Amino acid sequence: MKNQRPTVADVLALKGRRQLTMLRVETLEEAQAAECAGVDMLSVPPSLLTPEFRDAAPSVFAVPGLEYGDFVTAEEYIRAAFKALRAGGDAVYCAASVATVRSMRNEGIPVCGHVGLIPSQATWTGGFKAVGKTAESAFEVWRQTKALEDAGAFAAEIEVVPVPIATAISERTSLFMISMGAGVGCDAQYLFAQDVLGSNRGHYPRHAKVYRNFSAEYDRLQQERVTAFAEFVSDVQSQVYPGPEHTVGIPQDELNRFLKELSSS
Repeated sequence: MKNQRPTVADVLALKGRRQLTMLRVETLEEAQAAECAGVDMLSVPPSLLTPEFRDAAPSVFAVPGLEYGDFVTAEEYIRAAFKALRAGGDAVYCAASVATVRSMRNEGIPVCGHVGLIPSQATWTGGFKAVGKTAESAFEVWRQTKALEDAGAFAAEIEVVPVPIATAISERTSLFMISMGAGVGCDAQYLFAQDVLGSNRGHYPRHAKVYRNFSAEYDRLQQERVTAFAEFVSDVQSQVYPGPEHTVGIPQDELNRFLKELSSS
């Protein structure tokens, strides 16, 4: 998939053949790093989709998120989706109703839905915790998956669902199932870049794996900022800055002429 920018058909053709990787990125630097590292898919805020984004990440499959609550009607979602696709997206993420997903699919828009723990709707499933730990709740995840499939979605994120449940669902649906904390039986593994990089200062979810400690590096850089700024203050107060190398000079004869004119004005 990394030789050229993949299509939805390319992604679906890989279902059951190999697991893809997916990251949520927020910056062009993260997008470029993901491209260089061989990440297959990126979740991005629509505002990141600029010509610079495709320069930074030309071959990744980009899924801009149409955040739940930012839009209300199906028409609003459709307009936002077309804008995101024109800007360089390959599909859109949408956690709105099945009716909205169907309306988008009717317009030919590739939609990735969401089942299991859906953060924007977590109040209905008891908050930010696993979903599908009982037969009844697991079957509800299956029902949601089939509803998205019937509505024409091509993929679904399945979040914090027990591994055997997610595996059984993935094996029985044509949707490309993207696991966030739902195990290896799905079609792709999805994490947030801030968790991977260790730049999150708050709680790390159980499914996250931290590969670096950017928070410590940010703390070090912040202290370096404070130190540099304090040195600047000290240099100004002691008149060390600015020095001759930081200023522009003038020939002495030109200065004398200026001062003479100034004194006579």
